[in-house]
Amino acid sequence: MLAVILTGGKQYLVSPGDKIKIEKINAAPDNEFVFDKVLLKSGGDELEIGRPYLEGAAVKARVLREGREDKKIVFRYHSKTRYRKKKGHRQHFTEVEILEIK
Repeated sequence: MLAVILTGGKQYLVSPGDKIKIEKINAAPDNEFVFDKVLLKSGGDELEIGRPYLEGAAVKARVLREGREDKKIVFRYHSKTRYRKKKGHRQHFTEVEILEIK
């Protein structure tokens, strides 16, 4: 069984047992979380497509951990003008395990 969920402005193709990193959500580790914005659900020969979301469909997941990604360097440079700016960014994430697709 497969599903496409929408969270954090991004779409993820998930199936039970998958572990994915998503944008940070407000849920404590080891708690369950339900994604209700399901765009597509497929099981065997059946395919359901939402307009924009499926009614009554949900994906249940367990929050594994929260953390921050590796640092990304943002460097701005203008040649011949001595302009240099260096900045770093670490994005927050939540890692979840997909338990069930309803």
